[in-house]
Amino acid sequence: MALRKIMTEKEPVLHKKCRPVTEFNSRLHQLLDDMRDTLEEANGVDTGEEMLELVNPEILEQSGEQDGPEGCLSVPGKWGLVKRPNWVKLRAQDRFGNWFEVEGEELTARCFCHELDHLEGHLYTEKISRFLTEEEMEQM
Repeated sequence: MALRKIMTEKEPVLHKKCRPVTEFNSRLHQLLDDMRDTLEEANGVDTGEEMLELVNPEILEQSGEQDGPEGCLSVPGKWGLVKRPNWVKLRAQDRFGNWFEVEGEELTARCFCHELDHLEGHLYTEKISRFLTEEEMEQM
């Protein structure tokens, strides 16, 4: 198990758009494995095995709307209300470069959108309607 450093909101790299992955090799496989290990160790939100196996994801369709709490390991100790689609359909590649489609609703849709925002260089804090207190989060 290899754990990676979780970048925080002050680090410039989090605010830069990622380049598409073009090489599907052992280096990418190790990165994906390390990211999964890091997420598990940090008790991050995980909606399923494919969450970290979405390479070059793009939203094909979305519908509905949900307004709910969101946080981020890169913004520790803060939460806010964020509007997201209630359902999304993504197209992505797996670790070997094979294209596939996946759908998610509610929390899964929220997580997909949150992570895709990261790839575009955006944090959830840019989209919140208001911050939530610890007390409000405990009641949810």
